[in-house]
Order: sequence, then structure tokens, then C-alpha cells
Amino acid sequence: MSFRVQPAPPARPNRCQLFGPGSRPAIFEKMAASAADVINLDLEDSVAPDDKEEARRNVIAATHEIDWGSKHLSVRINGLDTPWWYRDVVELLENASERLDQIMIPKVGCAADVYAVDALVSAVEAAKGRKKRISLEVIIETAAGITHVNQIAAASPRLQAMSIGAADFAASMGMQTTGIGGTQEGYYMLGPKEQRPRQLDYADPWHWAQAAIVAACRTHGLLPVDGPFGDFSDTEGFIAQARRSATLGMVGKWAIHPSQVALANEVFTPSAEAVAEARAILAAMEEAKASGAGAAVYKGRLVDLASIRQAEVIVRQAEMIGAG
Repeated sequence: MSFRVQPAPPARPNRCQLFGPGSRPAIFEKMAASAADVINLDLEDSVAPDDKEEARRNVIAATHEIDWGSKHLSVRINGLDTPWWYRDVVELLENASERLDQIMIPKVGCAADVYAVDALVSAVEAAKGRKKRISLEVIIETAAGITHVNQIAAASPRLQAMSIGAADFAASMGMQTTGIGGTQEGYYMLGPKEQRPRQLDYADPWHWAQAAIVAACRTHGLLPVDGPFGDFSDTEGFIAQARRSATLGMVGKWAIHPSQVALANEVFTPSAEAVAEARAILAAMEEAKASGAGAAVYKGRLVDLASIRQAEVIVRQAEMIGAG
């Protein structure tokens, strides 16, 4: 372990982030009643330019009028290359209730983007005497963002979470796809040419970017989150991508349709079997330590201090969401 110990991420559930346009206040109550851990009210891509100001007013009213329960309430502001973002921040923090938890910054390309929002948030908080310190989350969805992902992750003590935005990321990278997440038809390997018929093996084009995001988040104590899966009619595809993301170390996934909430919660909640196995590994190591051994044998395989850390991740996650 490095002398600089890896910091722990925020201790809160983040299995599913449910998105809804700020221009559709009729759905806010349903979002509040959903099983999502995080609610993201959107002022950016899902809101037409002519509706931006009304959407902002809707979101501010929703912080006062709707019971969001224990959900983490986040608002996605407009990008820093637009004329709307600064008013989003100022009006939210001057007028929203203390129920607002977080601001999401889209298309972050460098640490200075986070600094700019942090500075504005800090100024308004001080001017208005807000009691709750607003946290930040960012979306990596550009070539610049993934290039500077580590600096972005370290950019502000307010930062709690980081997501990948597949659609804009693909566009920024010049990828030949219009799909949002999941398997891409042209991204495959062929079996050996001697093989007939040659087997197709579809790889994951998002894997490398997700791994970079997870590494940056774990280094700096943030929550790494998988972004949207565009085809909400493809349940199997959503589950497959969510499971890959969970295996990589991501803690949750976006839902752009209510039907995806239960799927994300199921994937990112450790199963009873996984929790029982993790607890058994911890118990085996406790017995080994009591006898003076540094490792133990569990079900025919060696477990050691690294195994303890893996098992502790699962147990902590289960206890945090009440699944263990």
C-alpha cells in the first residue's frame, strides 16, 4: 500500500441515478416515489433551449414542494460552453431549498471546469448563508475529459461522483456509432481464419474509458458511476452492461427510463450469496490470525490480506444499502 492511503468514497447508496427533464414537472412526484438512490433533475440535454428558464424555475420549486425522502437530489446544469450555466448555479443556490444536495457538471474537460463551478458555488453559498454545503458530480463525455480524468477527479473537495456519458463521448471521440452504451456492431474480433465458420466475439468499446474513470475515482475517493444505456427496450443489454460495470468497480448506473431503476438496483446490490461468501472469507481469516497464520484456505483456494479487502468492499456495500 502506498504511503498515501486511498481515501474512502462517500458512504451513500448510488446504485441508480434516475434522470428526468426539468421541463416536465408532472413526473417529479413519480421520480420521488421511485426506488432510485439518486435523482438527477436535468436542465441540460433533455431541455429545449426555449424551455431552459422555465425548467430552472420548475426545479427550484421542486426542492421546496416535493418530498424527496432520503434520496440524494442532484441537478444537472448546462455545459460551461453555454450561456445558461452560470444562471443555473446562481438561481439554484439563491432560491432552491436546503433539500438540494448536489450539482452535476456535464462535459467536463479539465480541472479548471470544476474549479469554475466550485468558485461560483462557494461565492453564492457565502452570500446567501446556505447551511448545507453543495457537493458536485461530473460527467466525462469528451476526449479532453478522459485525457484529464485524474486531474478532474482531484479538482475539488466538493466532488463526490463521476459518470461516463456514452453518447457525447462517442461523438467527441469520432466513434462510428449512434448507440448509447452497450455492444456496438462494428466492434468485434474474429476467430482464427482456419476456423469455419469464424466466430464473432463482441468486445466492450467502453471498457477502457470506464476503467480509467474507476481508477481516477478510487484514487481520489469518488463514486464511479456508469452512464446511460439508450435502448430501454433491451433489458438483457442493460443488465449485461451494468454487470460489466459492477465487475469493474462502478457503484451504480443511470436510468433514463423508470423500467431501468429496478434493473440497476438488482445488479448493484450484492446478492445474499455474495455477502455470505464475503463474511465467510472474513471469518476464515480471523481464525487464521488467531492461530498466527497470515493466510487461510477457503473452499480450496488461498485467501490473504488482499482477499480481506475484497470481501470488506462487498460487506460494506451491503450494510450501507441494508442488503446484508
